[in-house]
Amino acid sequence: MPAPKVYIDGSAGTTGLRIQDQLVQRGDIELSILPEGDRRDPEMRRAAIADADLAILCLPDDAAIEAAEWAVEENTKVIDTSTAHRVDENWVFGLPEMDPVQRQKIADSNAVSNPGCYPTGVILSIRPLVENGLLDQDAPVTVHALSGYSGGGKKLIEKWEGGQPELANLPFESPYALHTKHKHVPEMTKYSGLTHEPQFMPSVGPFITGMRLEIPLHKAVLPENVTANDIWEVLDQRYIHEKFVRVHPIEHALTYADPAFDPRAADGTNRIDFSVIPNPLGHVLIVIQLDNLGKGASGAAVQNMNLMLGFPEDRGLKV
Repeated sequence: MPAPKVYIDGSAGTTGLRIQDQLVQRGDIELSILPEGDRRDPEMRRAAIADADLAILCLPDDAAIEAAEWAVEENTKVIDTSTAHRVDENWVFGLPEMDPVQRQKIADSNAVSNPGCYPTGVILSIRPLVENGLLDQDAPVTVHALSGYSGGGKKLIEKWEGGQPELANLPFESPYALHTKHKHVPEMTKYSGLTHEPQFMPSVGPFITGMRLEIPLHKAVLPENVTANDIWEVLDQRYIHEKFVRVHPIEHALTYADPAFDPRAADGTNRIDFSVIPNPLGHVLIVIQLDNLGKGASGAAVQNMNLMLGFPEDRGLKV
């Protein structure tokens, strides 16, 4: 039986390049990449999609919408890494660990929308709490997030790597998009089970890859008598059998010391780490670490591809 052909549309971008690096050595698929001169040619791209068993779209939203329509018309399975289809009811949200049935939905689907890097951490931490009554769906939630500058693609990489001199060796993080509605907020809200959109405060730091999210849960938003131990137990039990999710014991989280909770801790892997930190006043802090180009982008796409093509889910991915 011939190996399935996988075409990457947008293979020159940061996510596409990482996916290409992960797939190029695999002997169980045939990787399809257009030559440099043909990558922007609509006819060549559509032909490559038609010729593939599965296409991975690493494109801006408008281009992804067009390419996704080609895939549907050509009966080609498709994974879209853009934000274009993440809350579209006709697409399956590609976060296998989100729900007990989500993995099978992905495996059975021809159209999967890859989750965003920030929402991956928010959804996997908040959704189990809402479902188990440890956090009311109406609760106000704040998310402080720090990402490596590769999250902004080539333009931001160029800006941080010499394009803007004052960013060189910046000793602090730089907030952004504080005055706008971030494009990741709709999927955070929908799939976490929250009624209200979270207050999302993203920032970028002087490192290329890595991500840390901090979700403070004030005592006032928690049901009476809910403790950090309760929250830890729910997360631990939800993900105890998940290969790519690690919930650290509370006692390990409490031994943090400078420098603490390195956002680069999961770099080069498809892993996401959770730490639950109690406060004597009754507040709880959830800290999440992942590679923004790993579990937050390319690793998630490969994980979804494996499910859609019937391969072992962890094939080609590092823990």
